[in-house]
Amino acid sequence: MGNQVTDTIQRIQCVTLGCSKNRVDSEHLLRQFQAAGLAVAPEAENLAEGRVDVVILNTCGFIQDAKEESIEAIWEAVEAKKEGLVKRVYVFGCLSQRYRAELPELIPDVDGFFGAYDILPLLEVLGVPYRPELATRRLLTTPSHYAYLKISEGCDRTCSYCAIPKIRGKHHSVPMEDLVSEAKSLAEAGVRELIVVAQDTTYYGLDLYRKRNLAPLLEQLSLISGIDWLRVHYSYPDSFPEDVLDVMANNPKVAPYIDIPLQHISDKVLAAMRRSVDGAQTRALVEKIRNRVPEAVLRTTLIVGHPGEGKREFNELLQFVEDYRFERLGAFPYSEEEGTWGAANLKDTLSRRIKQERYEELMELQAGISYDFNQSRIGQRERVLIDSVSEDGVYVGRTQKESPEVDGEVLIKPVNGVANRALIGQFADVEIVNADEYDLLANFI
Repeated sequence: MGNQVTDTIQRIQCVTLGCSKNRVDSEHLLRQFQAAGLAVAPEAENLAEGRVDVVILNTCGFIQDAKEESIEAIWEAVEAKKEGLVKRVYVFGCLSQRYRAELPELIPDVDGFFGAYDILPLLEVLGVPYRPELATRRLLTTPSHYAYLKISEGCDRTCSYCAIPKIRGKHHSVPMEDLVSEAKSLAEAGVRELIVVAQDTTYYGLDLYRKRNLAPLLEQLSLISGIDWLRVHYSYPDSFPEDVLDVMANNPKVAPYIDIPLQHISDKVLAAMRRSVDGAQTRALVEKIRNRVPEAVLRTTLIVGHPGEGKREFNELLQFVEDYRFERLGAFPYSEEEGTWGAANLKDTLSRRIKQERYEELMELQAGISYDFNQSRIGQRERVLIDSVSEDGVYVGRTQKESPEVDGEVLIKPVNGVANRALIGQFADVEIVNADEYDLLANFI
């Protein structure tokens, strides 16, 4: 193979679809491209400009909506190739990992499909030499002051609705020394906040250290100069490591914020989901978090319309949400995914209409809870991290109670009417003056 880097490729674009864990994979890949001398096009750059030689799509294959989004993005890139706007299109990630046999027949104009772990073969086909010394280095695609840190990969659980174990395989942790090295390099590049992610962050360390090591990892990361905030996403309720709560309660760098997808509360539905916890254990865990970390903000995700959910089970879910009042909550109507335990063993009996109605009723309830929570913060003084400046010249920030991309924002008017973009990535103290169910308004103190 000739040196395709210098002969045919000058500018490359990587489009990331799906979750933040995919984004980390893309950023590792982009760092290798950068080291090879390739120019990296912004993800939002329109292919119609004709300035990109190669498009790489990092796809999601988790649920139907995500799969459809990935397929649509692939077709758009292929059309740009047919029009002569790009030279080549490559696809990697979860979708091609899951459907690597079917996709080449469905979309034959793609130049190559690669699985979720096929970064080395993808680099090889592009003629880019892999540099192992950059294994813990990334080219950020988030704003430069925050980044995601993926601490493990895969999952050992067998939840009925989830295809992740089939796509990503068994759980394996990243060694702590590699994570600390990666985090230090991010801090040196200006990152102030790390969002710790995995398929299940609470499982971290079991394979390497024979114990759950999330709390010690958070302590090690908090020692890194330049890192001011740490945040944990995607925790599993079964055998939740309680030492993490001690760290959250006592370490000011670790945000009192837990993203813990509970999925349901009915014993019947949880058993059908193969969640390894029942309703009583779920309630006990939420109460323990509230007692141990009184300032904790809880984000959860729920599934409505799962097989086994009748009116009684759905009403129990509504009452659970009303009683425990999660500050952040998202939901999904159940969709049967081929290759999962549920698709093989459970019959999806509810119509799409009923699922959608239940979803809307749940989210309407949550909107009121979120509104009450945000209203309770009016008059409080809080520290914000400035993420951006809006088109109308307003600062957009977050407190430790808001995670980027998934939660609301704090909107702050400039003191003199003109926003100073130099404040992006900096901390500031504000007073909350108004709020709706999503965002808060604040003034600088």
